[in-house]
This record gives sequence, structure tokens and C-alpha cells, in this order.
Amino acid sequence: MKKVLKKLTARLSDQRGFTLIEIMIVITILGILAVVITPMLMDLPQKARISKAKQDIAALSLSLNRYSLDNGSYPTTDQGLQALIEKPQSDPAPMNYNENGYLEKKQLPKDPWGRDYIYKSPADNGDPFEITSLGPDGKEGGKGVISSTATESESKEKEGK
Repeated sequence: MKKVLKKLTARLSDQRGFTLIEIMIVITILGILAVVITPMLMDLPQKARISKAKQDIAALSLSLNRYSLDNGSYPTTDQGLQALIEKPQSDPAPMNYNENGYLEKKQLPKDPWGRDYIYKSPADNGDPFEITSLGPDGKEGGKGVISSTATESESKEKEGK
């Protein structure tokens, strides 16, 4: 039995562990990787929200174009995007309003940050309309404002054809 213990302890004493420097190098490499990769992963949800807002604005723009084709004009700023789901009662009253509305769902989408999209007709730049999301900070003129005008949506439609 003593011979077995001697052989076992001899084997264990021959094995080397990691030195402190080797462990520190591995920890440093893992730290550098964490610093580089974490911001990339943290930015993905924000990019997804921005992409969703752009898709919503494009869908609203298409619905507004359908509204305009049926009725000869876009809803006024006062009538707002609500005109896409229920017939406006104020002037100019739509002549050929689609009784099913112009949105598949019977409710207006909120932007990815939980706020209403801002609709303006006519737009300040002379386009028939503008749809805007105030973005993550929720401030007019702030960081991340997402906007689309009638001209932009029409040119996107032409590019898609």
C-alpha cells in the first residue's frame, strides 16, 4: 500500500499547474473580448427598434397614398393618421372613403418607444405629408428622430418596382 501511495504522490508532484502570469493573461484576454463584444450586443435592440419604426412609417406612407388615390387628397394634420382607420368628419371630407379603412389592423401603431407617430400635412419642405417618430429620446430635434415624407415613400415604391 505504501508503494502505491508513493507512486501516486510522485505522479502528482510531477504535474505542473498554471502560473499566476498565465492565469492573468487569460483573464486579460477575456476582459478585452468582453469590452469589445458587449457594446455590439447592447446596440442590437436599439437598431431593431429603429428598423421597426422605419417599417411602420413606410407602411403608414403606403396607406396614406392609397387614401389619397381614393379621395383625391391626403388627410389634413388635424384629421391625422386617425383618418386611416375611421372616416374623418371634418373638411375636407373624403369622397370615396374605404369603409374598411386603410390599415389592416383597426388601430394605429405606436412607435417602438411607445409614443404616437407624428403626422403633418403638408410637410414643411412642400411634400404632401411627413410622418415622424421622435426616436429613443422622445425630443423634437433630438437624437434618433426618424422621418419620412411623401416624396421619399414614392421614390421607395418606384425603386421596388
